Amino acid sequence: MKYVERKSMKIRESGRSSDYITPTFGHGCLYRCSYCYMRRHIKQGITTIATNTEALINAIDEHAMSLQWPKEANQTHSKYYTYDFSCNEDYALHAKYHEWEKLFDYFVQSERVMGTAATKFVNKHLLNYNPQRKVRIRFSLMPQKMSSMLEPGTSRIVDRIEAINTFYEAGYDVHINYSPIIAYEGCGDEYVEMFKLIDSIVDDNIKKDVLCECIFLVHNKGLHEYNVENNVKGEEYLWTPHKQEGKQSIFGGDNVRYAWKYKQGLIDGFINLHDNVIPWNKIRYIF
Repeated sequence: MKYVERKSMKIRESGRSSDYITPTFGHGCLYRCSYCYMRRHIKQGITTIATNTEALINAIDEHAMSLQWPKEANQTHSKYYTYDFSCNEDYALHAKYHEWEKLFDYFVQSERVMGTAATKFVNKHLLNYNPQRKVRIRFSLMPQKMSSMLEPGTSRIVDRIEAINTFYEAGYDVHINYSPIIAYEGCGDEYVEMFKLIDSIVDDNIKKDVLCECIFLVHNKGLHEYNVENNVKGEEYLWTPHKQEGKQSIFGGDNVRYAWKYKQGLIDGFINLHDNVIPWNKIRYIF
């Protein structure tokens, strides 16, 4: 891992998890999730951590100040422009390497902007900071059976669910990130079991504020070959050609996703299972 002065200040449009994606604070991940899109390029660990935090914050602020204000409400937020600062890493996991309080201070003080990050780690150190709902933590969830196999070393699913309450109490905006959703025999029953667990754990008085996003698996040929060569557990759940079709990434990756007609059925089925158990957990988007 190298500490570097980040040169690129490019901000990309998102439109799903967030309105925009910030310049990269960190590149790579200490986790070894077998499906992770970052591992298509970086198989082990973190390659770089940006040292020029203030410059990256200034780039975000300059971008935000160029946008129409007030913002037109959308599914990312009704008032603030949302910036994902964790797109190329698990920022919550790597927080100790970052000047995270400086970044969070910016989000709190900004009149236009809030930050958002997905994570598979319950970082209790973040609970000592009150971001006044200007930082959204999106806890990634899947059935524990799959998580144990595909996300080795990550926080237990029940711990992530319990953290929804504690992070909300600490002042965070908290959502759920069902990602990746993987189709396999018996997955429906396992998701129902998880939905029931969520329903039993999340405090009733915050349920209306806990929204979610649903993202079905996209896999990569190169990562598939790497997983097979290295006997990575669970690859048979990720690489299922009879259910999948090619998807050319905008970054040139040779990817596969569930075939269109098959996926439409998966989406309809997931929504039905989800809404029958936890209709309060509003789906922001699903694809």
